[in-house]
Amino acid sequence: MAAKQERTFIAIKPDGVQRGLVGDIIKRFEQKGFRLVAMKFPPVIASEDLLKQHYIDLKDRPFYNGLVKYMGSGPVVAMVWEGLNVVKTGRVMLGETNPADSKPGTIRGDFCIEVGRNIIHGSDSVESANKEISLWFKPEELVSYQSCAFSWIYE
Repeated sequence: MAAKQERTFIAIKPDGVQRGLVGDIIKRFEQKGFRLVAMKFPPVIASEDLLKQHYIDLKDRPFYNGLVKYMGSGPVVAMVWEGLNVVKTGRVMLGETNPADSKPGTIRGDFCIEVGRNIIHGSDSVESANKEISLWFKPEELVSYQSCAFSWIYE
C-alpha cells in the first residue's frame, strides 16, 4: 500500500485566508482521510520570485502578471497532503478552476463565485506536485508518519 501513496501541493490563496476558510478546507482533506505532512503556518506572504517560478507554466497567458501580483497581495497557507491518488482526488475536491463550473460539494462550488477569487490552488499532476512542493518546502519540513487511522481508511 505505501508504494501507491503520493503527495500533492495545496495552497489556500489570499482570498481564502482573508475569508477565514483555512479550517474548513483543512477539515475536508482530513475527513477524506488524507494526511497533512507539511504546512506553512502562520501563513506566508510569498515572494514575487517564488510565485513566478510556481506559475512559470502560465507565463505566456494574459492573466499571468495579475495572478502573480494577486498571490503576493496577502497571506497564503501552503500545505502538502499525502494519500492514495491524492493529486487526482484533491483536484476533484477543489472543483473547476472557474467556480461557476464547479459542482456543489466542492470547495470552489461551495465557497467561490469568480475565477479570479477561487481561494485555492492544487497540483494538477504528480510531477507538478513534486516541483511545487520543492519550491515551497525544504525536505526536512516534510514529515513522514502513518496515521493511527490508516487501517480504517485503507484496505
